[in-house]
Amino acid sequence: MSKKDDDQARRVERARAIGLFRYMLIREAADASLTGRQRGALVRAISAVPHTDPDGRTVRISRWTLDRWILDWRKGGFDALVPSPRQSQPRTPPEVFELATALKKENPGRTAAQIKRILEAQHGWAPDERTLQRMFVRTGLTALRAPAEPAVFGRFEAERPNALWTGDALHGPRIGGRKTYLFAFIDDHSRAVAGHRWGFAEDTVRLAAALRPALAARGVPEYVYVFVLATPGCPGICPAACVNDTLRRSLTFQASTRIVRCHLAIEGDAEVCGGRQGSSHSRIGAVADTGRAA
Repeated sequence: MSKKDDDQARRVERARAIGLFRYMLIREAADASLTGRQRGALVRAISAVPHTDPDGRTVRISRWTLDRWILDWRKGGFDALVPSPRQSQPRTPPEVFELATALKKENPGRTAAQIKRILEAQHGWAPDERTLQRMFVRTGLTALRAPAEPAVFGRFEAERPNALWTGDALHGPRIGGRKTYLFAFIDDHSRAVAGHRWGFAEDTVRLAAALRPALAARGVPEYVYVFVLATPGCPGICPAACVNDTLRRSLTFQASTRIVRCHLAIEGDAEVCGGRQGSSHSRIGAVADTGRAA
């Protein structure tokens, strides 16, 4: 027997193995005594689990493919399930599919186009993108998801005094029927209140009034981060009032928490003072001037 005859015999044998594989999958669902609902439940159950094909690969068969095989079997019997011997030999080598599967499992975010480029670089040839996509669907690899990276939270503190000031406004008590606001700036390293100012309005004019004495007494900091009144475009506040976006994202929680704790401590002391002697600008201002937050 020639080599050509051997190849043909192998193709015929493999085609019949594929037909037998298909028949074994659909034989229960193809029972004529089943109702449409019963057959549909069986087909869905078959398509929901993986199967091992004649080549030893784990595959998933869609319900539409199973329905087509059932229809072919009803029309032509077992022979209708046997593919043509010329089509039974897989065109893509198994090792290529194995490498594509490994690449997909290594990084579930890789697309079929990316994997195709990797295969072409390593083997000089790769199957079509659609072929890879069908293989991923058939083997269930499309359901893989890369593990989400946990958010990283770390403690932040300025390395030295005057490296960073954080500003915020505290809603104070009512005086003479008017609402008051305490504007304060805290040094992120020393936790010292660099400057403060009471006012009857929450605006950048009072914010600047609290900042200017601090600049005169303690010098110009490298950065000023304003938690509530974030108006870096307002002129006359501070040459370093603008904080770059990267630094702002890292400061949003840590730095703002410190000024909030400072305001809470001042508010508590002010309530004690107000309960004994009544609220006043001078009394609350003295508390703010000496208040420190841990």
